[in-house]
Amino acid sequence: MKDFEGLGVFYLGRLLDSAGAPTSEALLYDSRDLTTHAVCIGMTGSGKTGLCLSLLEEAALDGVPAIAIDPKGDLGNLLLAFPDLSPADFRPWIDEGEAARSGIPPEELASKTAETWKKGLAAWGEDGERIRRLREAADFTIYTPGSTAGLPVSVLDSFRPPSESGDSDALQEKITATASGLLSLLGLEADPVKSRETILLSTILKNSWSRGASLDLAGLIRQVQDPPFDSLGVMSVESFYPAKERRELSLALNGLLASPGFSAWLEGEPLDVGRLLHTAAGKPRVSIFSIAHLSDAERMFFVTLLLNEVIAWMRRQSGTSSLRAILYMDEIFGFFPPTANPSSKLPLLTLMKQARAFGLGVVLATQNPVDLDYKGLSNAGTWILGRLQAERDKARVLEGLEGASAAAGAAFDRSRMEATLAGLKSRIFLLNNVHDDRPVLFESRWCMSYLRGPLTRGQIQTLMAPRKTKTTEADEVPGPGKSAPAQEASPPGGPAAFAERALLPAGIKEVFLRLRVQASPGTRLVYRPALLGSARLHFTQVKPRLDMWQEAWLLADLKGGAEDIWNEARSLEGEPALDESPAAGASFDPLPEPAGKSKSYQDWKLSLVDALYRRRILTIFSSSRPADVSRLGETEGDFRTRLGMALREKRDQEVEALRQRHAAKLAVLQDRIRRAEQRVSVQQSQYDAQKVQTAISAGATILGALFGRKTFSAGGLGKATTTARGVGRAAREREDVGRAEESLEDLRQQLADLQAKVESEAEALRSGSEAASLPLEKVELHPRKGDIQPRDVLLVWTPWEIGPTGEMTPRF
Repeated sequence: MKDFEGLGVFYLGRLLDSAGAPTSEALLYDSRDLTTHAVCIGMTGSGKTGLCLSLLEEAALDGVPAIAIDPKGDLGNLLLAFPDLSPADFRPWIDEGEAARSGIPPEELASKTAETWKKGLAAWGEDGERIRRLREAADFTIYTPGSTAGLPVSVLDSFRPPSESGDSDALQEKITATASGLLSLLGLEADPVKSRETILLSTILKNSWSRGASLDLAGLIRQVQDPPFDSLGVMSVESFYPAKERRELSLALNGLLASPGFSAWLEGEPLDVGRLLHTAAGKPRVSIFSIAHLSDAERMFFVTLLLNEVIAWMRRQSGTSSLRAILYMDEIFGFFPPTANPSSKLPLLTLMKQARAFGLGVVLATQNPVDLDYKGLSNAGTWILGRLQAERDKARVLEGLEGASAAAGAAFDRSRMEATLAGLKSRIFLLNNVHDDRPVLFESRWCMSYLRGPLTRGQIQTLMAPRKTKTTEADEVPGPGKSAPAQEASPPGGPAAFAERALLPAGIKEVFLRLRVQASPGTRLVYRPALLGSARLHFTQVKPRLDMWQEAWLLADLKGGAEDIWNEARSLEGEPALDESPAAGASFDPLPEPAGKSKSYQDWKLSLVDALYRRRILTIFSSSRPADVSRLGETEGDFRTRLGMALREKRDQEVEALRQRHAAKLAVLQDRIRRAEQRVSVQQSQYDAQKVQTAISAGATILGALFGRKTFSAGGLGKATTTARGVGRAAREREDVGRAEESLEDLRQQLADLQAKVESEAEALRSGSEAASLPLEKVELHPRKGDIQPRDVLLVWTPWEIGPTGEMTPRF
């Protein structure tokens, strides 16, 4: 195992000395430093893309998932990682135009490219085996919103109320950003104070979301035409925004909905950030959102929605000082400007200010510093700077660096920094990390992924074709907030049997499942009768120690019989949203006779206990290291994700403890070696000096991985050894030289012993930290029958939409 592996560090390249010459010391970036965010700035040809892809590779190897927004199409290169490094792997991806310009067959260019990549990796201590570990460490997926080239994504979930609706600030932020993003798709300015469109849409969203109700675009259009409120501020709706002008807005929204291309936005996987960061099995995922094919308005719309989903997910996480995940955005131009206020700017500012507490690192990359809001970027603790295009770019970077250093309380030498920036070449970067005591120059390492350049939609389709498998939706009715496929109408007696709502005797309580999605134009709404049973269940076990209570809700169709009513009941994931009255204009299925008798509900309540005991099985997962059991509703993948975070936090704490244990001794050794070198350097030969330098720098990489540039300066040792150039020729001095060399050799041996001790302890920290390979015990429990506490059995009416041809779709 290479010294640059493990320990929660990212291998980004090798350090350069003050003259710009490469050293033997690897640049190892502490992953925890990324929680204070990073910016990477460099013009075309600076090597910025390769460096940022290397950072994502290192994160994946360390088990850190990422969401990467890709406006240009370069990030899909992460899927072009070939462990065998064979010409056949590279052949489909080489530029045939380049082969033609070079006058060679494509096969020959593929062979040369494979050989170039193999040699390049070897020069940086990498090989095909490391690429294989990268491929196995994480799942790499390309999503293409608004297109089916990659995996499509649905934006419908973004119009559902946020789960943290109790947080008024979070709710208002999402309302503002959602309204602004939607208006940007229409090409309209979205000023939250001056724009009537923004104010109207925001009020409609707030009115629905504060009640826990969702909206689709069709429902939003109807409410624009006929708002469910009478006033906006102190003015009537009609005075503030007349109906004639509201109609123009509704027509624009309807045109968007009717557009053939917009259907692609409504298909595919939901924007579930938890699933974007980890697979169902808990494996880290790098989710790449390729948006190069979208228009500027569509990009702004989607990025705004995605950033808001990330914020909502972030606020559901526990606090941590370790790196939990990365949000990376390539080419930030237009999304985070210093003066304008596009809809993406507010969520980006929120992330830059708040994400650190939750272990979410934000990395922003751009060619031009003028693209960045420096007030927001004062929260960025790491600046990675490549070759810049103009003097004004350097001036803007220095301004931002100075602000970031001041915010972190770090020293900043403007003149020295300016001189350093002026001499940067391709793949040479300046790293200014407020967690270190000084900026450093480094050369970026060879990227493991093949840097083919921007991928076309056809190439993305080729890469993702194996992942596109047709899935069949279950026929069962989902819990509230879940989408479901259309179902054939099957009401007793057909549509003609629809009746007025039945009158019920005293003692029978009826409720209505909340209408989550408004009925579409040309359809009708019908309520069908069902039973909603609720109870409290008790699960207990000695080993693993478990004692928990769980709420249970069963939804059972009423089909006319009273026996075994719960056998085919559907389990709901949470407490359903209920209303006291139905939606206006709805019809009702006939009520089966048993449902009109009070005694039936008493019988159904008794049978509910037996049904829950037989059917309700709690599956939990138990881990012995770290000792923990899964929570209620937590899948195996989610449990492994949580264990992985706990292991990472534990590892980071142990690494910090390792630093503390050895820092003082290391400082003493450094000082003693430096003084011993000075004694030897007067008379030491050039050959002996080279041996000293080689011996002393041998421990630099592993110690640098632990102590970084905070307490360990391998560069300082190298500088000291270069002064050993004097050649002692006088015989009378040889005895002094011998004694000095003996003293230096003793110190060298102490350093070697410390190196061995630290490496042994570090190796122990490396092993056994992969959550995906942790052994888990699966335990299935029935509830204690005597502790089941039935609460209610209610008559519940479920809303269904009937289409023109009689098909029925649940709307709850």
